[in-house]
Amino acid sequence: MIAKIGRSSNLYGALAYNNPKVENENGQILFANKIIETPSGHYSVAQLSQSFTPYLIANRNTEKHTLHISLNPDPKDNVSDEKFRELAEQYMREMGYGEQPFVVFKHTDIDRTHIHIVSVCVNEEGKKISDKFEKMRSMNVCRELERQHGLVSATDKEHKQNDKIFSPVNYQKGDVKSQIASVVRHLPNYYQYQTLGEYNALLSLFNITTEKVEGELQGKSQQGLLYIPLNKEGERAGHPFKASLFGKNAGLLALELQFEKSKTTLKDHPTKQTLKSAVNIALQSTSDELNFKKQLADQGINVVIRRNDTKRIYGITFIDHNSKTVWNGSRLAKELSANTFNDYWNSNIKPEIKETDEPQTKLSQSNNIEDLPAEKPHHLFDFLNTNEKHEDGLIEALGGLLPEAQGEDYEEQDFANKMKKKRNRQRGQK
Repeated sequence: MIAKIGRSSNLYGALAYNNPKVENENGQILFANKIIETPSGHYSVAQLSQSFTPYLIANRNTEKHTLHISLNPDPKDNVSDEKFRELAEQYMREMGYGEQPFVVFKHTDIDRTHIHIVSVCVNEEGKKISDKFEKMRSMNVCRELERQHGLVSATDKEHKQNDKIFSPVNYQKGDVKSQIASVVRHLPNYYQYQTLGEYNALLSLFNITTEKVEGELQGKSQQGLLYIPLNKEGERAGHPFKASLFGKNAGLLALELQFEKSKTTLKDHPTKQTLKSAVNIALQSTSDELNFKKQLADQGINVVIRRNDTKRIYGITFIDHNSKTVWNGSRLAKELSANTFNDYWNSNIKPEIKETDEPQTKLSQSNNIEDLPAEKPHHLFDFLNTNEKHEDGLIEALGGLLPEAQGEDYEEQDFANKMKKKRNRQRGQK
């Protein structure tokens, strides 16, 4: 089991991300600790937030007071609702949050059933609960829970391997081909995206971009992809690599099949409504790009923005690491297209979104599609304080799910495949 701990200053946003899944029947509240009960047993975001208010009033100095934790058992584990409740209660108790108000949400909108826990890290006396050695303590608690409840173990070795996988490409470290390979060989197994623009938005988090190339070979038109490493400024930082060096999953044909598969899977996908709600709330409650990005990042959502030479915003993409899906803005809703954000942030024209008591339940039904071209990448959490560790943020956001791919020689593998085909042709001619 893998635990991801997020901290933010936005309690409402954390609750608003989870509660619409309950309202849309893609989740449920499994357990509520020290939460004010309602006559119906159902909760709005406003009702849930009331239970946390006294704790936040008692301490106004702790900036990141909200905890948004997800517990992710191995997909092979068959965890019942009762077992999820036990895991959540024991995890919170062992981490020092057992006496805090917290809500446990079960998410069922993706194949990998998991739970989210929303709480605060300041106690009723206004004191901040210590987070020293939090990652190590969390890992130890997870190992103990696995042992006690007979769950598949996510070993320390697997965590260390995932640390390597999730590191953005650093061309200064050398062996750039292997760094790129550890990303592009496996992203299609976990993330869903419908266009090359969306794929490039995801790659940009890893300091990579890809370009389509065309040419002729023996009189026939050929198409392919090049993968290019980037520096932290989003500029080219080395020579391009042919997609064939990274296996068939990284090639243009495989990507086009991935696009079609994702279009089918994501049609009427429930996470679209949840993501649209989170974006609308962030748009209403912030007045600038920096805070907009930060609020969504606190919920595990990255925003990739494309600008032309005159700084006009011509593309915006949302990457939801919770559901592992990538969405162009206008695919979510017409009012979330690039023009809306350009008018707001560059011309101070506030978007017209209806204000409601429960804004997360008012959802647009537009399906306008915008295929954004690739441009300068935007790095994961580049809007956070520069003292925070870039790679730690990436690992936590993506959740330790990609397999290990270090040490493979893809040039040698490509050569071996060509030789095998050559031998098969020779046999066929005999």
